[in-house]
Amino acid sequence: MEERSIDESLFRDVVYSRNVIEFATVANEFCTFAESVSDYPRKVFLEKLQKMLPLLYLKSSLLPGLIELEDSEDSPEKFVTESDYNFILRKLSSKLGEFDSYPEILEPGMALGDASVEANISENVADIYQDLKDFILSYRIGTIEVMRAALWECRNNFEQYWGQKLVNGLRAVHMLVHGNMNID
Repeated sequence: MEERSIDESLFRDVVYSRNVIEFATVANEFCTFAESVSDYPRKVFLEKLQKMLPLLYLKSSLLPGLIELEDSEDSPEKFVTESDYNFILRKLSSKLGEFDSYPEILEPGMALGDASVEANISENVADIYQDLKDFILSYRIGTIEVMRAALWECRNNFEQYWGQKLVNGLRAVHMLVHGNMNID
C-alpha cells in the first residue's frame, strides 16, 4: 500500500487552530439554525437564539487578530446571493412577527440624547448569517489561502459590522425571552 505524504506543517497554520475550528463549528451551527427557523415555535426559537448569540460573540472575539495574507489573495468568494439573504430574512421576519422590531439606541456617531432608531432582530440575524455562511462555504474549499482570506474577512466584519448588530439584537432577544409579554 502506498503511503501518501502529507505536509504536516500545513496543519499548523492558523486556520487549523483550536479557536478557528471552534468558531467554524459554532458559525455552522448558527447558519443551520437560521436556515431551520420554521421548525421552531417563536418562543423556542428566541430561547435558542438567546443562547447562540453570546456563544457566537465569544468564539468570534477569540479569533486571531493578525492573519497574514498573501499579496495575491483577493476577497473570498460570496456564496450567499441577495435572493438567499432575502429568503432567510423573510423567514426570520415571519417567525418574529410583531416582536421583530426594537428601538436601537446606540448607533455609531449617535449622541446619547438623540432619538432612537428602529432596528429588526431578523435583519441583524440575516446580516450575521450572510457573513458566516460565506465564511463556512469558503472555509470548506480547504485551501489555506482561501481559508485565511475568509477568516480575515469574517474577523474584520465582526469587528467593524456585525459584532455590534449581534450585541444589539441580543439585548432585544433578552427582553423578549425574559419580559412579561406573551410572545407565542
